[in-house]
Amino acid sequence: MTSTEPTAPSGTNASSGTTPATESSPATASTPSTKPAPATASTPSTKSSLIWARRRSTVARFWASYRTRRAGLLGLAGLTLIALLALTAPWTVGADVQSVTQAPGTALEPPSAEFPLGTDQFGRSLLGLLIWGARISLLVGLLAAVLSVAIGTLVGIIAGHYGGWFSTVVMRITDWFLVMPTLVLAIVLATVMSRSMWTVVLAIGVTSWPTTARLVRAQTIAVESRPYIERATALGGGHGHVMGKHVLPNVMPLVLAQTTLGISTAILTEATLAFLGLGDPTVVSWGGMLQDARDAGAVSSGHWWYLAPPGIAIALVALAFTLCGRAVESVLNPKLGVGR
Repeated sequence: MTSTEPTAPSGTNASSGTTPATESSPATASTPSTKPAPATASTPSTKSSLIWARRRSTVARFWASYRTRRAGLLGLAGLTLIALLALTAPWTVGADVQSVTQAPGTALEPPSAEFPLGTDQFGRSLLGLLIWGARISLLVGLLAAVLSVAIGTLVGIIAGHYGGWFSTVVMRITDWFLVMPTLVLAIVLATVMSRSMWTVVLAIGVTSWPTTARLVRAQTIAVESRPYIERATALGGGHGHVMGKHVLPNVMPLVLAQTTLGISTAILTEATLAFLGLGDPTVVSWGGMLQDARDAGAVSSGHWWYLAPPGIAIALVALAFTLCGRAVESVLNPKLGVGR
């Protein structure tokens, strides 16, 4: 008789009788392998984080370069102080400082311990009026400058992008506004419209945009001569895409510098209009304080404390904005060679 050896089952080690490690149970074998989630799911958040990282890096580089401009830092410190005084005016001096019937002093008191800058013709504290008037003067100057720069940027980009006869017509209109005295046009608009703060903002904004328009048009022509604009157009980019995605970001440094420089001009124009009696009579501003001093005869009577504070405040704020504007301009365009 021949002995037969038992045959090991398929997949079993004959010598040990154990299942090889390479084999797995049916449940394990049927379980699909786990795959990592597709990377496209996190693409939007990653892209957004990269964009914000680049923006933070740009701001950091801008500040590192700006703080090396001593004049710019001096102007920024002055503006910060004045802005804090204006913002905290409701708590530091209160809205009652404008009241004529509740004036704490007598008319035209000279500077003293109680009234460091003296009083006006109604007995109100000139220091309180000066701090409260900063709110209107800064607000009107900022809004008027933003409106002016916005109009100039829009006109400049459109004229530079389309070119041809359209650009010629737009630039001739711009030249007409440019040669006309801005103050005269603002006076005309402020005269025919109702006397309010918004009228002053509109009068300044719609008469002082031509300089920005010409600068932005020149920059737009320079930007659109670059090769990537031609590639964007060849890939199907329309006029709106080219102007909004490519031209506008490249002219924004110029627009920012022009805005900071235009605020000082707007504040001076607002003060002039208020001094001529074309401002809002219901609010206190530095120009309105000068008009009140003139009406009270402070010039002829020698009440210098009525005239000096608002005049000095206007000059200091205009100087501070100019210093900041020149510093910003030198940081964004070092080729200008603007001094420190």
